[in-house]
Amino acid sequence: MRMFASDNASGVHPQVLDAMAAANRDHAVSYGDDIHTKKALELFREMFGEEVMTWFVFTGTAANTLSIQSVCRSWQAVICAETAHMQVDECGAPEKITGCKLLNVPSHDGKIHIEDIHHHLTEVGFEHHVQPRVISITQPTELGTLYQLDEIQAISRFAHENNLLLHMDGARISNAAAALGCSFHEMTSDRGVDILSFGGTKNGMMYGEAIVFFPPYTSEDFKYVRKQAMQLASKMRFISSQFMALFGGELWKQNALNANRMARYLADKAAKIENVRITRPVDVNAVFARIPRESIEALQRETFFYVWDEAASEVRWMTSWDTTESDIDRFVETLEIIIPR
Repeated sequence: MRMFASDNASGVHPQVLDAMAAANRDHAVSYGDDIHTKKALELFREMFGEEVMTWFVFTGTAANTLSIQSVCRSWQAVICAETAHMQVDECGAPEKITGCKLLNVPSHDGKIHIEDIHHHLTEVGFEHHVQPRVISITQPTELGTLYQLDEIQAISRFAHENNLLLHMDGARISNAAAALGCSFHEMTSDRGVDILSFGGTKNGMMYGEAIVFFPPYTSEDFKYVRKQAMQLASKMRFISSQFMALFGGELWKQNALNANRMARYLADKAAKIENVRITRPVDVNAVFARIPRESIEALQRETFFYVWDEAASEVRWMTSWDTTESDIDRFVETLEIIIPR
């Protein structure tokens, strides 16, 4: 049975593998001076605007951490939701590598709300306290919820009015764009986002993420940051060719739409089972459910998934670009057998 643990568990889309194989047919200049990387960077400029600068790295943790490092000094801080990936699931990498502090904002829905940021700004200019520099939002959030376009605009306006930058963790940004029916630039540069961590791995790539800087934060100096952080790929064409496969057509949207649609299908089917309660809105490809505690281990033996909140017996099921209705039907049949009535 397919896993519902994470969209990281899925394989690589065949078109992406084909693109990598095509990049493998001959020699190419190293460290990003190859034709594949040049074409991929041009695609990013077409999507986001001619003035953006894009840099490829291996992992999402690197994308988030180096985004922050590029604009923060060690006495500065990043404001993020208490559920943010950089706060919960990156083993302290942002704080260790950047030297900056993360300032948490409580959140019941995974989002940052402006009224909860104000208290972090009361000591600006006071030398005994860290100085906020960046607000980081996750789109979609770790709880599978979406910032609407006007919400992003409001946060960016607030950030810029207070001399802050807005960073977006877009590990699943394709799912967000597909769900909102908007383009990438409508969600980012048009809404005042300054720096974007753009995810590819969760949307059908083997590995690889991008960091996109929007004007005026388009410094050539970032190449040194990336090199020092050991994220400069010598055979970069194998990252670049994957982005070409995703964005040369609309494979990114096809993959994201399928993952989102399968999550809704799973939620609708599972909700009909006695003692299964869907606990959060299903905006993208994440389904959160409360199930009997005694059923979890037996279900995980059939197909692995994560327990999100052990105290509440809340689990998370993630769908992927390759999830099918038959995968879900089999899983739901298993739920019906194992979960007591």
